Amino acid sequence: MLNYDRLVFEQSVKGRKGYSLLNNTYPSKYQMADLGAKLRLKTVPLPELSELDVVRHYTLLSQKNFGVETGFYPLGSCTMKYNPKINEELAALPGFTRIHPLQYPSSIQGTLKIYRYLSEMLSEIVGMDAFTLNPFAGAHGELTGLMIMKQYHLNRQDFKRTKVIVPDAAHGTNPASSAVAGMDIIEIPSTASGLVDIEQLKAVLNDDVAGMMLTNPNTLGIFDRNICEICRLVHEAGGLMYYDGANLNALLGQARPGDMGFDIVHVNLHKTFSTPHGGGGPGSGPVGVKKKLAHLLPGPQVKETDGFCYIETSAESIGRVSGFFGNTLVWIRAYAYILTLGKENIKQVGELATINANYVKESLKDDYLLPIEGPCMHECVFDGLLDKSTNVTTLDIAKRLLDFGYHAPTIYFPLLFHQSIMIEPTETESKQTLDDFIAVMKTVAKEAKEHPDIVKEAPHATLVSRIDEVYAAKKMILTYQDYLEENAKINEVK
Repeated sequence: MLNYDRLVFEQSVKGRKGYSLLNNTYPSKYQMADLGAKLRLKTVPLPELSELDVVRHYTLLSQKNFGVETGFYPLGSCTMKYNPKINEELAALPGFTRIHPLQYPSSIQGTLKIYRYLSEMLSEIVGMDAFTLNPFAGAHGELTGLMIMKQYHLNRQDFKRTKVIVPDAAHGTNPASSAVAGMDIIEIPSTASGLVDIEQLKAVLNDDVAGMMLTNPNTLGIFDRNICEICRLVHEAGGLMYYDGANLNALLGQARPGDMGFDIVHVNLHKTFSTPHGGGGPGSGPVGVKKKLAHLLPGPQVKETDGFCYIETSAESIGRVSGFFGNTLVWIRAYAYILTLGKENIKQVGELATINANYVKESLKDDYLLPIEGPCMHECVFDGLLDKSTNVTTLDIAKRLLDFGYHAPTIYFPLLFHQSIMIEPTETESKQTLDDFIAVMKTVAKEAKEHPDIVKEAPHATLVSRIDEVYAAKKMILTYQDYLEENAKINEVK
């Protein structure tokens, strides 16, 4: 009997086939041209299995995946927030999946209207005046917003403004996006309480600053109570304020970046407004702006007159940032999500996310080092174990959690702390789920003190045990040929 826990490579049996191809009986005029020397002359080494073996292998692999449907995923809205299944069903309707962006606008009025309505909803939620849904992801939205910022200053003949201020607690994409946009980065430190250092900010503000990128609450899960002062200072210096929407989940229905003083906002629809995001996609990063920047939004843009939607691009637009309207099915999911919650219930998202994060924080602070005291927003950050005497690391803790059926939280980010553990439970998790997770975290902390080797050698109950990550990175087995070569070396050593 085959052991289906083995790799598909290891199940191969020479001569076993999963297919049967007939001889080519097509007339010569339908056959491929003679490729001569371009034809492959050697047989490609591939695993040899029956069709049923292959089906069972991939089906079992799918059952071994970890997702928000199978367990608690404490990475939260950053990566794996629960997304209602009705949104998937609506986005899969043939009227959305069987259209083409080159169709006449008259034949896709429903989709174009959703573009308009969602743009208006997002404008209301974040306090902006206009939106584009065209960017494909959060970082793509950042780049789009920075291009708008840059063009704003160029239009004003303000050519000196080439620098963007980025706090040290920012997401890594912020300085990267600034660099791609051709801007220089000024990094400013945070205070001991995790907030923007106002005095350091004042010291770098001058006439070469194009703007500042900031998310509030920040990556420590702390709401910067000086946000209005920060915006005032940057504006007085002639710069614009850019809001990174990665942590918008904490503010839904409670506060709006536009009211704080931000001029440009990008929103991660795939994080905050529903779309499964594990595995790197798909994404959508709409960008909203204040009225003075609306003419710079990328095209194509959807306009409406007397109930009819049409497409146009502003003559002053920064141009296209995507082929057409972005990831359409992602923003259709977001539209369904917002309509399902309604104006009243969307207010509970930020409330419940904040309550859950603070509950976890208060429950674990006697076992894990809390570097900054006080209430947090949607996420809490620890700096590893409180008792570090046995040298158990954050990575060890993350590996040990797998044995208890939990995915690890975000680890080693933010970079402000050496052993960061960021826990973001989101609004949909129950107290029972959080209590179970807290109990496991406490168990791991106790093991780290009394039986550290159990934690350091984890995981013990998973299909793949702890690997040599350095070796794995240098010698990746990505193909069957890689497997054959590596296996041959092992056999030689034996």
